[in-house]
Amino acid sequence: MPVNAGLATLSDHMFTWSIILYSLALVAYCGEYAFGRRGKVASTSPEQVLVAAGAAPGPGAPAVKSVSAPPKRPRVRTPQAERFGRVAVAATVLGLAVQLTSLTLRGIATHRVPWGNMYEFASVVGAAAVIAYLVVLIRLPQVRYLGMFLLFPIVVLLFLAGTVLYAPAAPLVPALRSYWIAIHVTTISIGTGIFLVSFVATVLYLVRRRWEISVEAGRTPTRFPVTLGSRLPVTDVLDRMAYRTVAFGFPVYTFGIIAGAIWAEAAWGRYWGWDPKETWAFITWVVYAAYLHARATAGWRGTAAARVNIVAFATMIFNFFIINMVVSGLHSYAGLT
Repeated sequence: MPVNAGLATLSDHMFTWSIILYSLALVAYCGEYAFGRRGKVASTSPEQVLVAAGAAPGPGAPAVKSVSAPPKRPRVRTPQAERFGRVAVAATVLGLAVQLTSLTLRGIATHRVPWGNMYEFASVVGAAAVIAYLVVLIRLPQVRYLGMFLLFPIVVLLFLAGTVLYAPAAPLVPALRSYWIAIHVTTISIGTGIFLVSFVATVLYLVRRRWEISVEAGRTPTRFPVTLGSRLPVTDVLDRMAYRTVAFGFPVYTFGIIAGAIWAEAAWGRYWGWDPKETWAFITWVVYAAYLHARATAGWRGTAAARVNIVAFATMIFNFFIINMVVSGLHSYAGLT
């Protein structure tokens, strides 16, 4: 069936508007960070209140590593920070709705699932990451202002998708015309989006940990980004956020790889052929498995496990950009010219 050019154009416009809304949300999150002093954590996180007051956590409370910082009174959030935070979440939700509408219109216009090339896949990954962040926000409302750190890579990814990776609306190539694309690519993109949230939380964890080490040593951190550590949630919160998102996304990503192997057997007559895309997907899976194992091993918890998580995400980014755009293989369906 021919592509509906009108709906395809409308989809592109909606995609652009989603970037604009996410950018506005990013600015609002920055406003909450700036006017909230320590952000929402300062008034809602029990860990921060305990550390600031010098008290020990009560029964059932998560263990928090104390730092020898000068005692400070808990700072009260300003009305401006609360307004910025609410506007940020509203703009994030609206941007997600517009982005999902863009994907839906793309699918209707092309009469197929809207993730057949890198442009569409990047859009799905961005949407999955935003959804994962909103789910985390429901469980940990004190990390709301961290949306500024998450939305920045999402906006960059969507900008690259709409420029460098953009592909006009078109039917799927014959090799991709299978119901397995709705299963394999969907689960891989959702897993990738969830891993992006974990990556951001892990980077912030390392920044906060560097700040704590400096304070414990009696030094005043002066280098950026270590100075950001004083205004981040405690390491326990960030570590839980990073670990739980990987723990949830890993089975999804694993199922995506298994679905891809089944599809490969139906399309090419073998489950696994060590194609570059397959190889790097397997490498990513192994490193994330190593991260989960490291989190369960006492000697590898904390900073060591966090570095493994960063390496895992780096392999995924290499697979997404370099393998798709530079290396040729059976999975060369990026849609780039």
